[in-house]
Amino acid sequence: MSAHKFCVINNIFKRIATKAGKLSTYNKKATLSSREIQTAVCLIFPGELAKHAVSEGTKAVAKFSSA
Repeated sequence: MSAHKFCVINNIFKRIATKAGKLSTYNKKATLSSREIQTAVCLIFPGELAKHAVSEGTKAVAKFSSA
């Protein structure tokens, strides 16, 4: 993976984590849940991209939980 792609992915991850942390603080919770991550993704990504990201994330969590 090129350095530029890594930088872009890292930037997106930081934006999601920051937004989810702010949501968690706003809701007076000490831990992040999948709900905060999903909401952060919906706030950061536009329309259809957010829907697909949430769908893929939910599928990944379900697969991880069942293993």
